[in-house]
Amino acid sequence: MHHHLSEQELLNDLLNQEKQLVTSYATYLTEASCHNLRKLLSSQLSQTSHDQYQVFEQMRDKGYYKTKDASDKEVQQVKSHFKTMPGEL
Repeated sequence: MHHHLSEQELLNDLLNQEKQLVTSYATYLTEASCHNLRKLLSSQLSQTSHDQYQVFEQMRDKGYYKTKDASDKEVQQVKSHFKTMPGEL
């Protein structure tokens, strides 16, 4: 029996894989001490986060990933949170 995945299932799987890669590259980058390795991981992290966002946009455009626009107040709250986060750690 063959089960063919729908486009939505395939994109969702790809999105999850990209998210896992972003997390892994970020973790490895913070643990690396070799300059050349850090440079490579940083480049891979940047490319993978770009790829992840492209998959997300495709899913959103097709209606597979529902989002809502944040209000100006919500955006300011998130900005404040991330601005103060380093001091809270």
